[in-house]
Amino acid sequence: MNLNMNSVESLVAQIQGLSGNIAELNQLRTYLKHSDDLLRAESPRLAPVLNELDPSVHSLGYLYILDACTSALVPKEQAKEFVLHIARFINVCAVEQIRLAPEKFISVCKRFKEHVLLLEDPIRGVAPLLTALRKLQMSSEQLTTLHPEFLLLCLLSKCYKTGLSILEDDIFEVDQPRDLFLYCYYGGLICIGQKQFRKALELLHNVVTAPMSIISAIAVEAYKKHILVSLIHLGQFSTGLPKYTSSAAQRNLKNFSQPYLELVNCYTTGNISDLEACVQSNKEKFETDNNLGLVKQVVSSLYKRNIQRLTQTYLTLSLQDIADSVHLNGPKEAEMHVLQMIQEGDIYATINQKDGMVRFLEDPEQYNSCEMIEHIDSSIQRIMMLSKKLTGMNEMMSCDPAYLGKAGRERQRFDFDDFDTVPTKFNI
Repeated sequence: MNLNMNSVESLVAQIQGLSGNIAELNQLRTYLKHSDDLLRAESPRLAPVLNELDPSVHSLGYLYILDACTSALVPKEQAKEFVLHIARFINVCAVEQIRLAPEKFISVCKRFKEHVLLLEDPIRGVAPLLTALRKLQMSSEQLTTLHPEFLLLCLLSKCYKTGLSILEDDIFEVDQPRDLFLYCYYGGLICIGQKQFRKALELLHNVVTAPMSIISAIAVEAYKKHILVSLIHLGQFSTGLPKYTSSAAQRNLKNFSQPYLELVNCYTTGNISDLEACVQSNKEKFETDNNLGLVKQVVSSLYKRNIQRLTQTYLTLSLQDIADSVHLNGPKEAEMHVLQMIQEGDIYATINQKDGMVRFLEDPEQYNSCEMIEHIDSSIQRIMMLSKKLTGMNEMMSCDPAYLGKAGRERQRFDFDDFDTVPTKFNI
């Protein structure tokens, strides 16, 4: 059966006539489902139909036709046209209609991402995909399949601040474990790009310790970055993994990360020369992993740690003495490091420019200001809310017949080996 002129007109009439209320939309959805194979078969001839529909009014029908039109591979020239069509549709489509066919909406949005990558212009997809995932979400606690797609575009376009906007949400609802893995990994990289290392550690930790039966590329890359960020932020790294980490990760992660574990050993000694020698000997491996920038931050952080140790011993010290103690190239470089640490709040000190002396001070924060009290109060309120939420989830799970039945059998394992096909290495 071919989609002739009469059937095209009939299709448009059905979409236009059944886009009024929810009962009509359910009827239209059934009609479009039955016509789905036909729409895909005739996809090259459907593009003009989009001009006869209003995407804000006929969103469901427009979505099915748009899905059919983009189902086949398209050349780069045609991708530009589809990017405009899909971006406009995402911005104006009716939420209640696209949620009647979420799988179609997700499929179109993923093709949109592929098209902007084909055009080598990932920044064009950032705002539309953010709008798309917000429309698809039933609540801010839900993780959709579009979350990792959006974060990937943020990474490739270096729109880190935009990516942070969804990482602030507390996620409690996850449909697919794979989405959570990618969300945490890409989110961790975005936090690294913004130097929000505490949040980055939390997200990367989730990837490393999550259930897996086969070690995956994404877990290995997350472990390497977890090591580096731990050294930068905490000044240390524990090679022991928590007990709840999968046996696959326990057995294999260290084998894939030997140069990084060597870096940990050298960092622990506090000797800059040894650390720099380790970096030089493994430089090619760090470059291949796109981690050399982070490794350089690790080296810089050791200078900071060594300067911080001096504050525990001395009240005043000359810039030259600081340079000699931590192996810097003279007082000018020492001054640069001290000024940067003062600015970032790593130490409290003043520099006398006249005689080149540094005076180390106590932390001025007394935790009695109105701003600090408000910050502490909001943190307590959030912790109480999260505790209440987790208690409720635990009670629901303990009464769930499906969970109780599965708990009596062997625990299901997820195979995440397909992560080897997703991007894992980025220059940040």
